[in-house]
Amino acid sequence: MTVACIVLAAGKGTRMKSETPKVLHAVLGRPLFAWPIEAALTLEANPVVCVTGHGRELVDAALVSAFGDVVRCVHQLEQKGTGHAAQIGMTALEGFSGTVLILYGDTPLITAESLRALIDAREQAGAPLAMWTTRIADPTGYGRIVRDDKGQVTAIVEHKDADETVRAIDEINPGMYAVDAAFLRDALAGLSSDNAQGELYLTDIVARAAQQGAVPTVEVSAEETLGVNDRVQLAEAGQVLRHRINQRHMKNGVTMWDPARVVIEAGVEIGPDTSLAVDVTLRGRTRIGRGVTVMPGAVLTDTVVDDGATIHAYSVCEDAHMGAGAQLGPFGRLRPEAVLEEGAKVGNFVEVKKARLGKGAKANHLAYIGDADVGPDCNIGAGTITCNYDGFGKNLTVLGEGVFIGSNSTLVAPVTIAARAYVGAGSTVAQDVPEGSLAIGRARQENKAGYADRIRKRYQARKKRIADEKAGRS
Repeated sequence: MTVACIVLAAGKGTRMKSETPKVLHAVLGRPLFAWPIEAALTLEANPVVCVTGHGRELVDAALVSAFGDVVRCVHQLEQKGTGHAAQIGMTALEGFSGTVLILYGDTPLITAESLRALIDAREQAGAPLAMWTTRIADPTGYGRIVRDDKGQVTAIVEHKDADETVRAIDEINPGMYAVDAAFLRDALAGLSSDNAQGELYLTDIVARAAQQGAVPTVEVSAEETLGVNDRVQLAEAGQVLRHRINQRHMKNGVTMWDPARVVIEAGVEIGPDTSLAVDVTLRGRTRIGRGVTVMPGAVLTDTVVDDGATIHAYSVCEDAHMGAGAQLGPFGRLRPEAVLEEGAKVGNFVEVKKARLGKGAKANHLAYIGDADVGPDCNIGAGTITCNYDGFGKNLTVLGEGVFIGSNSTLVAPVTIAARAYVGAGSTVAQDVPEGSLAIGRARQENKAGYADRIRKRYQARKKRIADEKAGRS
């Protein structure tokens, strides 16, 4: 099966009411155009041609970012209809013979399975063209499928060109075709703009195909053919895709407390026996292993989580890596390049940035660990921070194996605290600490007898004076 694909993505999308080209609006982590292209690539379509127009510089750049040189871009500089766009798409398929799929960049719900059925229908019938059809309760605005008394397709009539009899037909044309390349070149060359919109209708090639014999059709659901024209339909498409993605993961062994309240983007991978609580969001290239627990409200972006790790409630990770059995949160944050090795623990209100916590290391409360290399089995007390920024650049803090950092300590980088060293609570450490040493860097304590009572009396008198003044003013 030799297949090429043309994706029409040149429209402005005025109903989106956005400066962003319509096909660049994202649904579950992918721009709209990516979904039909992914479906075509699943069928090993080659080449895939994308016809861009409005905002083409932005769209072309996004296509390159998403697919590299797998997709060819051609430009429709003037909007003269879908037939004109297809003509431009065919300029990139010179010499190609086989089946050409024609798709649209704003239809994210199409599936490779239904496209395969469309291709098979054309090739098995030996017909020049096969098409999808669907039935909807309100077909207003759509092209109608006109059939003869034998049920064979004879033409597609656009709504603006249809009389009342044709407008009563509820079978509509969603616009997806599988077409023989040679026939498509000839049919596109013969298109005319003699219609209500003065455009070249791609739909006119169906009547020409019908003149050569039966036009096979594949009826698909209205859901699958949904085109996104506004923000409401964008959200509807997102709900359908979320349901599909969540179902796939659940069938592969992932538990979800309430799948309606879990958002998983298309590029995420999850191992079996992982449990996802409500309001979990998994984004980008996140990869989660087996037996992981993700509690309510967690948000993970481009993060790797190894087997058996636990992410407690309302934790946030971005471009981070959690090792096997590691724990995060609740209310923990892993920023880019944070690494928790096997069994490491980062607790509530702890932030880690560009730092490694070795096997079994702990930072359980209220700490900031940035630009640091923390050895195995270290314990970092509550309120500890690494002072990594000197106003001009970032500096590294190194903790050897088994280091204990007392609560409310300040580690001024660059600094190295060697293996098994202790840092006393409340210390400011600005010099290296040798192996096995105790570092205490705090001011000497002084107790002044009776002074607290004098301060208390002074503050009470001031409070009374202020209250009396307010009473006098009122």
